[in-house]
Formats: sequence, structure tokens, C-alpha cells
Amino acid sequence: MRRVDYDTEQYRDYARGRALGEHQLRTWISAFEAVLPERRPLAGLDVGSGTGRFTPALARTFGPVIGVEPAVRMREIAETRSRHPDVRYVAGSAEDMPVPSGSADYALMFLSWHHVQDKPRAARELARVLKPGGHLLLRGNFSDHHPRPWWLDHFPRGFEVDTALFQPLHEVIAMFTADGWRVAAFGTVTEPSPGTCRDMLERLRLRTLSFFAQLSADEVETGLRSLEQAVAANPDAPSPTFPEPLLTLVRP
Repeated sequence: MRRVDYDTEQYRDYARGRALGEHQLRTWISAFEAVLPERRPLAGLDVGSGTGRFTPALARTFGPVIGVEPAVRMREIAETRSRHPDVRYVAGSAEDMPVPSGSADYALMFLSWHHVQDKPRAARELARVLKPGGHLLLRGNFSDHHPRPWWLDHFPRGFEVDTALFQPLHEVIAMFTADGWRVAAFGTVTEPSPGTCRDMLERLRLRTLSFFAQLSADEVETGLRSLEQAVAANPDAPSPTFPEPLLTLVRP
């Protein structure tokens, strides 16, 4: 996997390319509510928080949140966008978080686990910062439980390349359970459509998915041309939805 340097790539368009509408955001927050304790407030960590698309909503729903993000430019955008008093952003990574031990009730990793370079170290660090019984919400793709968005097959080697970015589910579970974590839940969440097929094409043109960094320039252009032809037939059709995996683990 070619690493994406978000301080030089994608940061300018990331917030726009990966934006969530209110209905989409509420769908995810409801999914998190279903697996987290009912008491409030809950202290949270948004690990790999990027431009902060989830952090303010987490704070509004659960309580104070720290966004942990290694990319300076992404943090700058997040800080500009979020004025919530219970949100702050810090420089750090899943392997090295500048927060006290046992200080968080939950951590969210939303499509950031595949960026982690030293996953065993990250699992230990997550165990350190969470309280006993704390929850890890891992919205990750898995090579054997991989969503298949409608646009992916338009790109040469699309599904093959995207799947290769991710571990199989059993490997992720085995790594955590070997250190005493337990699986609390595994399921899928289908968020509402982000808009029309034309809207989705415009987002894809911004190339803010990790997937694009793994393709050659020719493959990207071929895929976008194929998508343009497909979308032209019915541009105002709703962009089809698909189920997305959510794994919840509990710290020993």
C-alpha cells in the first residue's frame, strides 16, 4: 500500500470529498449509540480524525472528544471547521497518543485503521488510553467483508486494488483478542444516499479516497471516463447505497 501523505495530498479537498450530510451523520451516530454505554457524558477519542467530520457530532451526542490526527494540514482544517467547546485536536497517531492512560470511554477509528503502520503497537496504545471496559468502534473495511460501491468496478483492477488495502476480519479480531479484548458486536450500517450519481461522480473527481493513491494515472482516468459515460445515462438517479462494516471491541 502506498502511504498517503495528507500534508501534501488530498487535504485541500478532503472535507468536501468526504463530507457527510446530516442524515448520514445521524445514521452513524445512532449505530454508535447502539453499542456504547447509555450513561453520559462519555469521554471519547476520534483516532485519525482527519478534517473532523465526526468529532463535533460525537461531542454533541456523547461528551468531550479529543481528535487525534498526525497530519498538520488536516488538523488545521478541523480546527477551523469545529468550534464546539468540548472538542480539541492533538498531534498523534494510533500508535502514539498524547492523552493520559485510562482517560477515554471509547475510541472511534473511522476508515483509519488501514493507515496504521504498526498495528500491534496501536492495539496496545488503544488499550492504554481506554478505561477497562472501554469500547473501540472500528469502522474499517476488511478484505473478506468488503463493501462493493457501485462505482468501484468502473476502475481497472478496482475491487482488487481496494480490497488489498485491508486485512481480513478474522486477522483483526485475532490480534485484539490475543491481548484480551473481546468482540462486542459486528454488523453493517447502510448510510443514506449521499445524493445523485452526478454528485458522487463530482466527489470521486476530487480523488480523496486512499484507493486512488494505489492506481496509476491512466487507471484513474480510464475509470473516471467510464463513470462519466455510465452517469450520463441517468445523472439524477440517487447514488446507490451499500452496507459498511462496523466492528466493536471492548478493552479488558
